[in-house]
Amino acid sequence: MPRRLEAPRLIVASHNPGKVKEISALLAPFAIDAVSAGALNLPEPEETGDTFIANAELKARAAATAANEPALADDSGLVVPALDGAPGIYSARWAGPGKDFAVAMDRVAHEIGDRHDADAHFVCALSLCWPDSHCETFEGKVFGRLTFPPRGERGFGYDPIFVPNDHNVTFGEMDPAEKDRISHRADAFRQLTTACLA
Repeated sequence: MPRRLEAPRLIVASHNPGKVKEISALLAPFAIDAVSAGALNLPEPEETGDTFIANAELKARAAATAANEPALADDSGLVVPALDGAPGIYSARWAGPGKDFAVAMDRVAHEIGDRHDADAHFVCALSLCWPDSHCETFEGKVFGRLTFPPRGERGFGYDPIFVPNDHNVTFGEMDPAEKDRISHRADAFRQLTTACLA
């Protein structure tokens, strides 16, 4: 049976402001105070896992141990089947040390060539870990297609080149509340809340 989260505060094991903002908004209805690992100056562990789930658990365990409090980590990325699943777990690394996603989106465009309406999906693994190393981990997905050039200033990461199925706008153009309703992160979060918060 999944473990319930009873703590009033949860460490969001991320230094990415966009992720922290989205996760904080998803946690808001549960009266849980979310604080980022960055705000607590917790170190970012090296992501050595070979799956989204492995990396999410690695980051959540590290933050929970360092803070001695429950921690939630997200490992997510863009998967493009035409690129054999790349950038996948290396999505952030494609943005380089400066985390410049304009560079990453240019690389996707270059590598995909003339297949600019290629299928793609986002994956999000959410791992909730406690200081005793117990973890509950969930994986969500949202499917769609790529579009170029990038469109929209909202969201973050690869959002401006991703059009979800049954929509005509990119995540970068979409109202944040709508994105929060249909995204890969929302899918994983619904699973987590049903198991650990509801």
